[in-house]
Amino acid sequence: MLEVICGGMFAGKSEQLIHRLKRASYANKKIVAFKPAIDNRYSVEEIASHSGQTFRSIAVKNTFDMTEHITNDIDVIGIDEAQFFDPFIVEFVEILSKKIDIYVAGLDLDSAGKPFGSMPHLLAIADKVTKISAVCMKCGADATRSQRLVASTEQVLVGAKDSYEARCRKCWTP
Repeated sequence: MLEVICGGMFAGKSEQLIHRLKRASYANKKIVAFKPAIDNRYSVEEIASHSGQTFRSIAVKNTFDMTEHITNDIDVIGIDEAQFFDPFIVEFVEILSKKIDIYVAGLDLDSAGKPFGSMPHLLAIADKVTKISAVCMKCGADATRSQRLVASTEQVLVGAKDSYEARCRKCWTP
């Protein structure tokens, strides 16, 4: 089973992922969680939500590094910030989701409003998609976009409230 949790910045994607992983741990499932090594905003060794929730994880540089931590007794895999991983993540989760439950969280769109990394493909192959929204920091409507607040043309700019705001479609400016 493959579930993809997506949405914009501050929507609660990591929080939803952590909730699913903790729930699996209550059922005594063997869990391994991953996050990209470049995301060290709140913790190096944990998936961390903006609200302060955490779950122990392994920081990896790429999808291949994840394979070193997969053993035959793993029941559940969690992957946070999937948009930052290389395209091999698609094949990785497609193969493993036949026998392991996998929960993936990530931004579906970058700050320019373009599909982000491998997320479109992951969304297409998912058994379940959970798309969540934040609250627009301008008007209070449902926010589905990430407004970059700092000058940069790079697609990948890891940041939090210092660099981004949640915005609705109407208040967002690419």
